[in-house]
Amino acid sequence: MKIGVSTYSLWQAVRKGEMTVLDVIDWIAAEGGEHVEIVPLGLDFAQTPELAGQIVERAKGAGIAISNYAVGGNLAALDDQAFEQEVRRLKGEVDIARSLGVKLMRHDVASHPDTSMSHFLKQLPRLAEGCRQVADYAARFGITTSVENHGYFIQASDRVQALIHAVDRPNFKTTLDIGNFMCADEDPVSAVKKNLPYASMVHIKDFYLRPSYRDPGEGWFKTASGNFLRGAIAGQGDIDIPEVLRIVKESGYDGYISIEFEGMEECRTGTRIGLGNVRRLLA
Repeated sequence: MKIGVSTYSLWQAVRKGEMTVLDVIDWIAAEGGEHVEIVPLGLDFAQTPELAGQIVERAKGAGIAISNYAVGGNLAALDDQAFEQEVRRLKGEVDIARSLGVKLMRHDVASHPDTSMSHFLKQLPRLAEGCRQVADYAARFGITTSVENHGYFIQASDRVQALIHAVDRPNFKTTLDIGNFMCADEDPVSAVKKNLPYASMVHIKDFYLRPSYRDPGEGWFKTASGNFLRGAIAGQGDIDIPEVLRIVKESGYDGYISIEFEGMEECRTGTRIGLGNVRRLLA
């Protein structure tokens, strides 16, 4: 396994103008990260086509791999024209993944206010068709696409698996975020056990959890059933990360492990501590 960091973890500093994506790559390498995962927040590859090459060169110079390219997407409840347009846009993101030299690309699949099971089942065939088209396009270039357990609509482990089986392509898997299962009120340890066989990438994210009757105030958000979550430094929150990492290690998974920090602490401090904790627990 290679342990690294998503650029999303340092978005706080990038947004403030304190770092660029190239600075983030240098920082990850200096902290001992073995790879960088590119999330294009604040980046515009269409307007700055030279950026992909700059990222590739900076990572090469820093001695780290570029693991994954992770983008948004929404194929739910679209008319035919909008659906085709979104599929076409996601194929364009595959082209950017190619320019970065990555073999993994996550694209979100669905976001909708109606997260009921009945609506999910109604949308599933259409979602699968869109993901299948993108995966088939990516397969030409040896790229595996994936859905993350993300965005409430496809967040629970069973829904992720349902989509993977409906798409039915060997190069369509899941970016498994150990923390995001909590957004759907699912136990991370149990959910990781269920979905790890389908993982192309593993995100390590931690949360603090409080019940719905204890509103902690500012800085928290609600789960699907109304409990409260707040981002934590990996290894310091309420997820049993030692057990999760034991399961990952014993499964034989040998891919990328990516730190995703979204806590209230200063992002470089939070990411550095989390990276150190995960490295120690996997040693």
